[in-house]
Amino acid sequence: MRPDSSPGTLPAREHLPAAAAGTPVLDVVVPVHNEEKDLRPCVLRLHEHLRRTFPYAFRITVADNASTDTTPLVARRLAAELAEVRAFRLEQKGRGRALRTVWSASDAPVLAYMDVDLSTDLNALLPLVAPLISGHSDLAIGSRLSRSSRVVRGPKREFISRSYNLILRGSLQARFSDAQCGFKAIRRDVAQVLLPLVEDTGWFFDTEMLIVAERAGLRIHEVPVDWVDDPDSTVHIVRTATDDLKGVWRIGRALATGSLPLDRLARPFGDDPRDREIQDVPMGLARQLVGFCVVGALSTLFYLLLYSGFRQFTGSQVANALALLVSAVANTAANRRLTFGVRGRGGVVRHQAQGLVVLAIGLTLTSGSLLALDAATADPEHSTELAVLIAANLAATVLRFLLFRVWVFPEGGAAGAPAVAAPIPTYTDHSRRDATMRLQPVRPADDEPGDSR
Repeated sequence: MRPDSSPGTLPAREHLPAAAAGTPVLDVVVPVHNEEKDLRPCVLRLHEHLRRTFPYAFRITVADNASTDTTPLVARRLAAELAEVRAFRLEQKGRGRALRTVWSASDAPVLAYMDVDLSTDLNALLPLVAPLISGHSDLAIGSRLSRSSRVVRGPKREFISRSYNLILRGSLQARFSDAQCGFKAIRRDVAQVLLPLVEDTGWFFDTEMLIVAERAGLRIHEVPVDWVDDPDSTVHIVRTATDDLKGVWRIGRALATGSLPLDRLARPFGDDPRDREIQDVPMGLARQLVGFCVVGALSTLFYLLLYSGFRQFTGSQVANALALLVSAVANTAANRRLTFGVRGRGGVVRHQAQGLVVLAIGLTLTSGSLLALDAATADPEHSTELAVLIAANLAATVLRFLLFRVWVFPEGGAAGAPAVAAPIPTYTDHSRRDATMRLQPVRPADDEPGDSR
């Protein structure tokens, strides 16, 4: 995977502040490769739509990736004719590479892209970027698979698209509905941290970006779109599908091994300032309690099964100790990853050692309970032993959660979380932190095609 070079943890999500004079609010990237025929009508149509309907300053960036026809010349002519159009040339091919390069260099607070064929109805563009401008969401995608979407395409592409998304749901537990629709947007502050974690430079770029964002807990907004298939598309379906499956395997392996530093993309529990003012309830407590209870219930069942198995060959004390040891290792590992969100291999040994100390406390409680039971009756029933152990484990569980939260995995990631670099630059002007968005609308008249932004 790409080395960890992300700038730092994301701040709380906020409304975008007023943009500086001349700075576009939206930068729409159109990645192209040998599109000399479609590029000009696409850009002219997109420019006209934005000029008529988009209330803020915008820019259209043509990202030519290694075209060998006259596409670069067409892009330069469009940039010369239209003040809001910019041409960008890359000498290497790859849609993902083009998007990462242009988005990383852009100064616009909201970044979007769409395919040159404009298969997606442009009326969905403003609903796509509005949640990003308002601060509601981190990324936004167009979905052709939403119930309210209207899609015209052949059965072959329909089958491939739905099969691909089923693969993502089954293998990577993806919850977004459409990974490959060429109609997406992202906030620039999010892109600065997210893009260095995305390795693919081709068509899998979209999927990888969304998987990483979703696993990190970023908010992805979906917009139903009207979409008409382009019969002249130059996408090589078989090669693209093969590359996508390789990408699914690679990103699945990275998630399984914890090699992706997803903590870099974490946001505060509550983005609303009122949530940050809560003094008596630690952030994330409710989520951690639910996770701990689920892990604890599964661990208890695992422990009881182990105890019943060990009890067939040894005494109750030895069986209890062995069952506790094995289940405690599994419990610490599960709580580390699922309940307290600690990823990567840093601090694993220390966490397990601290978990064993917590185990000693549980062993003392459960062993003491068994001793008391043995003192009360010479030959207790197996069901009675289990009942006593369950009661003792319930008492130990409360103490275990408290120790895990304040000692093994303390708040703030001190327990083994990767070091975080300096916070990334944001668009928040702290002198106006509580102000809502003050972007000045730009509403040119329809008879002013040359209006400058």
